[in-house]
Amino acid sequence: MRIVPQNKLALRHLALLSTVLAVIPSYGWAAEKSQHARKGKMPPLPLHTAPASRTPAARHAATPRPVQPELLQVQGRRVSHGAQTVISQHVFTNAVAGTSVMKALQNVPGVLFQSDDAQGVDTGGVKLYIHGFSQNQIGFSLDGIPLGESVYRNYNGLNAVAALSSENVGHMEMSQGAGAVDMPSTNVLGGAIMISSSDPKDKFGGTLAATGGSNATTHAFIRIDSGKLNPTGTKFYVSYMRNDTKLWKGYGTQFFQQANLKLVQPIHNESSVSLLFDWADVQQFNYQSETLETVQKLGYGISNYYPNYRLAYNAAQGIYSHGEDTTSDPKDVSYYAGTTASRDLLGGLNFHLKLADHLRWDSVVYGHNQKANTQWSDPWMASANGAPLSEIVKQPDIQRFGLTSSMTYDIGKHEIHGGIWYENNKYVSNMYAYNDPLLADGQTLTPNPFRKWSDPFAKLWGQTYNTNTMQTYIEDTWRPVKNLSLHAGFKSMLSTTRVGQTGNYEPYTGTNALAGGVGLTTFGAFLPHFSGDWHFLTHHELYFDIAKNMRAYPQSGYHLSASPFAVSQEAFDLSRSSVKPETSWAYSVGYRFTQRRVDFSVSAYRVNFSNRLGALVQGSQTNPQTTVLNLGGVTMNGVDAGLTLRPLHGLSIFNSISYNHSTYDNNITQQGTTYATKGKHVVNYPDLMYKATAEYTYKKASFNIDALYTSSRPFSYTNDTSLPSYWLVNFGARYNFGRIGRLENLTASFNVTNLTGSRYLIMTGDDGGNPLSGDYQSLVVGAPRQFFGGVKADF
Repeated sequence: MRIVPQNKLALRHLALLSTVLAVIPSYGWAAEKSQHARKGKMPPLPLHTAPASRTPAARHAATPRPVQPELLQVQGRRVSHGAQTVISQHVFTNAVAGTSVMKALQNVPGVLFQSDDAQGVDTGGVKLYIHGFSQNQIGFSLDGIPLGESVYRNYNGLNAVAALSSENVGHMEMSQGAGAVDMPSTNVLGGAIMISSSDPKDKFGGTLAATGGSNATTHAFIRIDSGKLNPTGTKFYVSYMRNDTKLWKGYGTQFFQQANLKLVQPIHNESSVSLLFDWADVQQFNYQSETLETVQKLGYGISNYYPNYRLAYNAAQGIYSHGEDTTSDPKDVSYYAGTTASRDLLGGLNFHLKLADHLRWDSVVYGHNQKANTQWSDPWMASANGAPLSEIVKQPDIQRFGLTSSMTYDIGKHEIHGGIWYENNKYVSNMYAYNDPLLADGQTLTPNPFRKWSDPFAKLWGQTYNTNTMQTYIEDTWRPVKNLSLHAGFKSMLSTTRVGQTGNYEPYTGTNALAGGVGLTTFGAFLPHFSGDWHFLTHHELYFDIAKNMRAYPQSGYHLSASPFAVSQEAFDLSRSSVKPETSWAYSVGYRFTQRRVDFSVSAYRVNFSNRLGALVQGSQTNPQTTVLNLGGVTMNGVDAGLTLRPLHGLSIFNSISYNHSTYDNNITQQGTTYATKGKHVVNYPDLMYKATAEYTYKKASFNIDALYTSSRPFSYTNDTSLPSYWLVNFGARYNFGRIGRLENLTASFNVTNLTGSRYLIMTGDDGGNPLSGDYQSLVVGAPRQFFGGVKADF
């Protein structure tokens, strides 16, 4: 089965490489001048951003000021992340208020971001890919604090959506290919995203913002900056954010609130200690997962039954009201409800100390706790009280703590950097079944899916994981001449996980034992990274980047992801001797030209995966069986190119095109059946993306419009089903009234997302898996056209 693409690409524009983005147009994201900027000679910085500290632990951008669109220039400092893209706060200024940090990357070449909501804050309905790497294969950090796998049902960290209010982001740095030896992450296979919070302001003041829009959306933000409190420069800020919106189809709300605190204590001129705290409370109704068949037969508007409990009650008994019985899996067309609730506490203490003229020490001590509930109404499992459906609730708990510590020493033409990272993570993954209420004739009920869960009638399964991770690294940047930088380094990673079974309800799991009382160790003694950057002539630059990366074995509850632990004890024992950690070699080479009116970049990359794990679904729609397999190798080749033109004062036009060819190296054999996957395109990632952005600033007004094209993406491993291509167009306008009374930079904004009303399908963010062949229920519909207006001011 194949859905015909809605649009045909007839564009052949130049564009920008994903691996190293050479341009940052008005949108506010810019390419670093490769991995290591030259010492001594530094290009002029734009007004958008201030130079960041040269040490990884203290990269904080200054508050941006309104300026005409221009290329964000390179910041001269040592980094070990290969060619990098810098995303400034300006990108959030152009977007809808409350836009998540992941959605802020959507206009970067080589990045595929998809969401079922306009702001990208539905943790169960977003998907991010960078050069074919999924978000669970990309490293995330916040002020040096590791965030783990930034996915739905995160097991070792905190989703980046809930890590920091977008208004408090100073800037973000993204390495798109080779990763980084000093990135504190066990899942970096291809790139990393480092989020830096903004610093408190030197003067007392604050920020107020309010936005409203489609589907009763309200977004409010307030931040108070203390200013310098004493001669030593002590300063802090506190902020509160609240975001509330109704689902754009069906009924239910998505509520999200967050508080942030940051305190900075300078120590002399070049040292400081800072504290960052994040509290996040998420309560979201999730959109119904769908199949290709469901969309074809019933349209894009299918949703859960909530708040009509009677319809869900009847459907669980085979009495349908919306044509569900025209599909091959009527019970799964709609559930009563599906929800996500989580509360997170995250804190980090950051030390940046200059010990001598050429010696610096950076350390971060952090802790994180999460308690969550993910719930859905199951029409296949009756309640113990006789109701034909029950509530299935996963109740995970994360408790982790750790530290990073590094030293940087400058000697002659060398900059030597080395460090260590340790983390202990306890992840409790339990799933329970609760009674739904009985419904009498004529009775109307609306059970609250967020009610306090107690007294389950069955513990369906339970697993507890304990993971200890140790990572060390050392690297050297050598500058033999002023316009050439060469870098070499490596990291070593040791991660050991033990899992124990704490519950198993055989009628539900179908096995007499889950993986338990066992463990696996991921060990990479030598994971090297090499790069070089040569600035020749006045406006020209060449670079290369090579790295080997390894991903530790992921952890998950039974049948919830592509984890070797998410299986039965029997399946684990059979695979234990053959399972190997995922690894990749990433190579990139590129050229960049930068001038006042024109920026051009082109880059090519190649990635060789080994031991790629996949969650495969086979069997019928009504009885799917999820298995975890080693898919073997994957070969990826790609190129990005980009062109930015600034023909007039205040006008910036950017075009990029990205091509990616990723194929499986092996056929897949499952239960004696061989599936022809060798040479087939890797699922979920398109082979072609085109992106264009234009921004114009005239006096106090500014306007931006961007267009994104995504080609069709294979849905099944055998490529016999695919998701259609689509266009997305977004528009924004702002007017800065300047100072009015005590308010400064009073700005009104207006945004339209999905301006043309495109309909498109995306994979869900819950690692639901892809079918070997045919169809499966792991899709959601992308957000429709929506309108937003808001005001923001400083005081």
